[in-house]
Amino acid sequence: MKCLTEPRRKTDAKILIFCNIQKECIAFLLFCTNFVTYSYLIIMGFFSSLFGKEKKEALDKGLEKTKTSVFSKISRAIAGKSKVDEEVLDNLEEVLVTSDVGVDTTLRIIERIEARVARDKYVSTDELNEILRDEIASLLEENNTDLKGDFDVPEGKHPYVIMVVGVNGAGKTTTIGKLAYQYKKAGKKVVLGAADTFRAAAIEQLAVWGERVGCPVIRQNMGSDPAAVAYDTISSAKAQDADVVIIDTAGRLHNKINLMNELTKIKQVMKKIIPDAPHDVMLVLDGSTGQNAYEQAKQFTKATDVTSLAITKLDGTAKGGVVIGISDQFKIPVRYIGVGEGIEHLQVFDRREFVDSLFKNEEK
Repeated sequence: MKCLTEPRRKTDAKILIFCNIQKECIAFLLFCTNFVTYSYLIIMGFFSSLFGKEKKEALDKGLEKTKTSVFSKISRAIAGKSKVDEEVLDNLEEVLVTSDVGVDTTLRIIERIEARVARDKYVSTDELNEILRDEIASLLEENNTDLKGDFDVPEGKHPYVIMVVGVNGAGKTTTIGKLAYQYKKAGKKVVLGAADTFRAAAIEQLAVWGERVGCPVIRQNMGSDPAAVAYDTISSAKAQDADVVIIDTAGRLHNKINLMNELTKIKQVMKKIIPDAPHDVMLVLDGSTGQNAYEQAKQFTKATDVTSLAITKLDGTAKGGVVIGISDQFKIPVRYIGVGEGIEHLQVFDRREFVDSLFKNEEK
C-alpha cells in the first residue's frame, strides 16, 4: 500500500502547488487591471478638470467687460446707502436697463427683489449682489435647460440637422465653423452646407472653415437656389452616414416676406429627405449690438420658428446683459455663447457658470 499511495501524494502536492501559482497569477492580473483602470480614471479626471478650468477662465475673461461695467454702476447706485429702499431699486432699474438687460426683463427682476425686500423686511445693500445673482439665475432657469453634455447629438436624430439663421455680420459663418469643430472634436462626422448663395464671400468663408476643421462643404455657385444646396447637403450627409449637418442661410432682413418664403422653402426641401428636419433652427445674434440684437431676434422669430440661440462676441462688449434679456423675452433657450476669437471659444451655455462668472469676486 505504501508504494501505491506515495506517488499519489506527490501528484496531489504538485496539483496544490500549481493551483496556488494559478491563484497568485489571477490575483496579480486583477491587481494590474485595477491599477490601469484607476490610473486611467485619474489621468482622464485630470485632463477633464484642466479643460474645464480653461473653459471657465475663457468665460470669466469673456464677461469681464460686462461684469466691470455692471458692478461699477451698481456701486454708484448704492453709494451712501445701508439698506435697499425705493431709491436703490430705482437706481438698480436704471443700471439693468442701461446694461442691455431690457425693460421688460428688468421690471421682472425688480419686482422679484421688491417681493424679497417686503418679505424679509430689511435687506442691506451688502446683500444686493447676492439677491440679484439669485434672481437672474432663477430667471435664466425658466427659459434654459442644461444640455446633457457638450455638443451631444439627440438620440434618434441621424443625421442631426441644424439650420443656422442670422443677419450678415453677426458671426453666423464663424459660429458654424466653430460648432463643426466642436462636434468633430466630440467624435461626430459633420457635413456643412453653404446655402447663403447671395454672397460669394459667405460661400468662400464656409469653405475655408470646412478645410480648417476637416469637414466636407456642399456648395454651388453664387446665385444658386439655396433650397437646392440644402437638398444636396442633406442627400450627401445621408450617403456619407454623417452624424451632424449644419446649413448656413442668407441673412437679409430688408425684405421679411422674401426671407420668410426662402427659409420656409429650405425647410420643406429638407423634409423630403428627413421628415422631421431641421431639428434645430439656430439664430445667431451679435451680443455686442445690444438693443439691435433684440430687434434682430424679433424679426427672425416672426420669419421662422427659431428653436435656439447662439449669442456671439460677448468678449468685446460690456453688453453681456443682452443674454439675460433675450432669453427671458423670447422664451428661446440660449444654446451657445461666443466668448473669444479662438476656435475653442464657442461654449455650451451653462446658466450657472454664466451667472457665477458675471458675479465672480463681487459678492460680499
